[in-house]
Amino acid sequence: MIPYTAPVADFRFLLNEVVGFDRVAGLPAFESATPDLVDAILEEGGKFASGVLAPLNTVGDKEGSVLENGVVRTPTGWQEAYAQFVEAGWGSLPFEPDYGGQGLPWTVQFAAQEMWQAANLSFGLCPLLTQGAVDLLTEHGSAEQKATYLPKLIAGTWTGTMNLTEPQAGSDLAAVRTRAVRAEDGTYRISGQKIFITYGEHDMAENIVHLVLARLPDAPAGVKGISLFIVPKFLVKEDGSLGDRNDARAASLEHKLGIKASPTCVMAFGDHEGAVGYVVGEENRGLEYMFTMMNNARLGVGIQGIALAERAYQQARDYARTRVQSKDVADSRGPAVSIIRHPDVRRMLLEMRAKTEAARALALYAGTQLDLARSHEDAEVRAAAQARIDLVTPVVKAWSTDIGCEVTSLGVQVHGGMGFIEETGAAQHYRDARITPIYEGTNGIQANDLVFRKVGRDGGAAANAFIAEIRATLAELDSVPGDDMQAILTNLSTALATLDQATEWVVRVQQEGNARAAAAGAVNYLRLWGTVAGGWMMAKAAAKALDGLRQPGANAPFLEAKLVTARFYAEQILPSTQGLLVPILSAQRTVMALSEEQF
Repeated sequence: MIPYTAPVADFRFLLNEVVGFDRVAGLPAFESATPDLVDAILEEGGKFASGVLAPLNTVGDKEGSVLENGVVRTPTGWQEAYAQFVEAGWGSLPFEPDYGGQGLPWTVQFAAQEMWQAANLSFGLCPLLTQGAVDLLTEHGSAEQKATYLPKLIAGTWTGTMNLTEPQAGSDLAAVRTRAVRAEDGTYRISGQKIFITYGEHDMAENIVHLVLARLPDAPAGVKGISLFIVPKFLVKEDGSLGDRNDARAASLEHKLGIKASPTCVMAFGDHEGAVGYVVGEENRGLEYMFTMMNNARLGVGIQGIALAERAYQQARDYARTRVQSKDVADSRGPAVSIIRHPDVRRMLLEMRAKTEAARALALYAGTQLDLARSHEDAEVRAAAQARIDLVTPVVKAWSTDIGCEVTSLGVQVHGGMGFIEETGAAQHYRDARITPIYEGTNGIQANDLVFRKVGRDGGAAANAFIAEIRATLAELDSVPGDDMQAILTNLSTALATLDQATEWVVRVQQEGNARAAAAGAVNYLRLWGTVAGGWMMAKAAAKALDGLRQPGANAPFLEAKLVTARFYAEQILPSTQGLLVPILSAQRTVMALSEEQF
């Protein structure tokens, strides 16, 4: 078994000192989120992740899920682990108590979610999709739909899926062909095929609630003509018990590079008389409603990138401590040493650690903004927080999953040749990570979302407000003494100026009608955003570490490591922002210059 230890100390430090969780915990809506309860959730969640889920990660990768006679069989131990997950109530943390939820902040859920995904990404995908389904139905479902589905989904005895993609429709949802026909009883009959449906069929829960995008015969063309339907695997009787099997089945499973234990299904709806579906909200507004689930999932997938980076870092660090090879460069006559003594290995480990910690802090900060946007009593605060969560969602999704791929690749590199051998487990993290920049909207789509919807649409107002907040932090911390903080602030200031310049350009070219110029540099612009926002988080963490070191009884090793990691990020990662500016500004000159035949 490859061990995993949840970074509980880091979660605790970030929540208490860095991301502003006190503003969330102080809200009337979250009066139950006491420090003791949050700490208990982190501790017990870490034990469940390391003791139950992590041992199944390699098992799941080797066995995979299989489709037998229309039924998906998950790997050995999966059913038992999911039963423990349900019994402990882990899927209910952020949801309404009226339906069986615990009413805790999403920020706490984000921390717990990272632990599930790090311990076992293939397992963690199931509750990730279910939480998105709960979020969607809470926001858009009717009172009857909420009463029927939310208690079971929140409890985890039923699970949820997202059914968007079709063979011909990839990311272009305007091309959706799945049909919905009105029935006389007020329900609908759904027919069509959906692909890439995570946990579309499995053996861990009593029922599966499919949320399906489909088009009515008289619907307008394009995305404005898409409706959203609840299509349960088993129909639900009036008393809440399960009835007949619906006309929905898994036609096949995909064979994948990674996440092999997660059943990725081709779903066939309506092979016979049509699957019974129930419309959510109004007809032809389905994509609007589905974005609630998609945005939830995008934040969740960003957390997956962080989770895999943490898992890869822990494994690489442990290997580097024990793998003895070559002499210390400072002692050519001495014995061979463990590779963690070599500067280049240290560089890789610090890069893995710094990127992971920066991305984690930004994701938890996003959690606080989500909580404020949904639960603060002041409408202006809610609006400002909503603008911020809208801005950072594509950044968290794309930047964090890119980091997941980079860090898991470095994990293989630290292992050397053994990293290329499956038995070490390093390769699995790398393979599992590769899907995260693709699903729930590719990172290119996230970059376009950032450039056009989140920055261009309001003329840069939300982006400039964020930049102003980072600038205020620079001014606030400028008086902090010491070479470490000054080095951090100098590099962050330079990076922020680059982001400011790039943002002004992105807004201007859109106002001039040059959408292709903005799109050509969009991916680098998003990376710039993530790198600077992560640097902001690391600067705040460094200041708190310095303050903590002056307190009696401080955990000096932890805080000193925080400070060194923040300085490494500032000096080794933030300078990369200078290299992103020219590609942002000049990509338009070459990206579209060749004809299709010249490729």
